[in-house]
Amino acid sequence: MKKLVATATLIAAALAPLPANARDDAPFDRHSEDTLTLAVFGDWPYNDILLNSAQLLIDSVNSDPKVRLVLHVGDIHSGSQPCTGAGLSPIPAGSVPGYNQTIFNIFEQFKDPFVYTPGDNEWTDCHKTKEFSSGAPLRELAAVRSLFFPNPGQTLGLRKKRVLTQAEHFTRVHPEDAQFVENVMWEESRVVFVTINMPGSNNDGLKWTAPFTDETARTREAAQRTLAALRWLRAAFAKAEEDDAKAVLIGLQADMWDPAAIGGDGLGNYATFVHELASLSRHFRRPVLLINGDSHVFGSDRPLADPASATGQIFGTPAVPNLTRITVQGSTSAPSEWVRVTIDPRAPEVFSWENVVYCANPLVSCP
Repeated sequence: MKKLVATATLIAAALAPLPANARDDAPFDRHSEDTLTLAVFGDWPYNDILLNSAQLLIDSVNSDPKVRLVLHVGDIHSGSQPCTGAGLSPIPAGSVPGYNQTIFNIFEQFKDPFVYTPGDNEWTDCHKTKEFSSGAPLRELAAVRSLFFPNPGQTLGLRKKRVLTQAEHFTRVHPEDAQFVENVMWEESRVVFVTINMPGSNNDGLKWTAPFTDETARTREAAQRTLAALRWLRAAFAKAEEDDAKAVLIGLQADMWDPAAIGGDGLGNYATFVHELASLSRHFRRPVLLINGDSHVFGSDRPLADPASATGQIFGTPAVPNLTRITVQGSTSAPSEWVRVTIDPRAPEVFSWENVVYCANPLVSCP
């Protein structure tokens, strides 16, 4: 335990200075005791019908008087839809160059601050034949960063919010972390929020296929991003300890306990991250909420609470009773819904949640 405290202190000290005093535009408000409600969804939109009826979701979220923040946990199109062909000449025949801009324009219509963390379908998997070999993964990731994070440290949405980004606050001995503009952090209602680029497809663990085969680039990308993710996660928990936060909320895309992946893409490339998450959560002792998408069916559990359980055995960590996980409903699962997460820093468990249905059937038009 003493070693973990020392590590957290070291990470905090290595970061560029964090704002100490809260302002209206400051990423950290360590004193607010207000109840906070956020809308969370992901794996959306997954077909043209959902894209064309995006206003249903926008109106549902925007009309909720309690919602003050929106979080999208990745995958802005399905794994059978093409990517943009960014940076390639000629552009692959199956690509859709303007698609990401369309999604960006939709995100900007949400009235509250909008936080997005990337999924695998919009970059990691763009090489796959089922995505029409429509993009080179690293070029697609660069395009996602350029479009969706145009002002580092600022959210999307009509009402912008200042957040801390790893692109501007990274350990001095790891300047390579400056590329991870998508990893952000902020503190509100006595909770430290952190988003991390941790995609499906076994954390970019699947070999890219021709014509984008480049194992050196792929393995370097996965290693650099995972190490940066570990440093960012440690920094978030260090900030929570420093500020005596009531809880930590983590947003990322991958379902790191998806049973369907065990016989498919695999889960092994999440092991280092999950072990670090388990260690930090056990030391923190207060509630930790992880929100992910990826497997498309809503559920909530405590995946590491029982080492003998099916999820507990995947990574073999000690029991972590204070870690709760929510998997958001995928947009092609019925009904179409988003998750209303309420944060009450005065409540013992801090977090509560409920599903909000905005369309009874995602495959037909809804009134």
